Amino acid sequence: MTPVHLTGPHLALREVEPEDADALLAVYGDPEATRHLSFEPRTPEQVQAIVDRSVTSATDTPRIEYCLAITRRGEHRLIGYARLATEPQQAATIGFALNPAEWGKGLGTETVHLLCALGFRTLGLHRIWAARSPLNEASARTLLRAGMTEDGRIRDHVFVHGAWRDSITYSILEHEWVPIDGIDAEGFSPDANRGQEG
Repeated sequence: MTPVHLTGPHLALREVEPEDADALLAVYGDPEATRHLSFEPRTPEQVQAIVDRSVTSATDTPRIEYCLAITRRGEHRLIGYARLATEPQQAATIGFALNPAEWGKGLGTETVHLLCALGFRTLGLHRIWAARSPLNEASARTLLRAGMTEDGRIRDHVFVHGAWRDSITYSILEHEWVPIDGIDAEGFSPDANRGQEG
């Protein structure tokens, strides 16, 4: 199985490694970083389970889930976590979270572009979609800047912090995506990693 390694102008996506647990805990264990996510801050044990599942999913055949570390280009340290999960009909859902120290630098938009490169260029998908908390206006700006279109609202989509919460959904189609300069999929074979039906 060929590992995923995508690079952009400032960021890279690589496979999650066992050594990433502490850096991921700095994201998923942080109340501010998870304030708008679909879950509450994770414990060290829960983060370790996410890392273990991410490592295991990379060897699944067919591969239907891509759980990836976000790093600075040319560096190895995890600064965020990205996920693309394939669905039937050449589609996938994406999501990501960055360490709060990296917020406000445009890295979210580049992360979405890297996930789109994985989905459209490598996996041959037709549609990619994402969901955000209605209160997360920064996420709205990020998804729109990456070329996605707001589709609508899923009522009572997730139960978090003791209450049901809606989600606002966005999508982009393969012919709508305009890749940014500098995105490269190094040594990644689409045939070896194709996980969706069709």
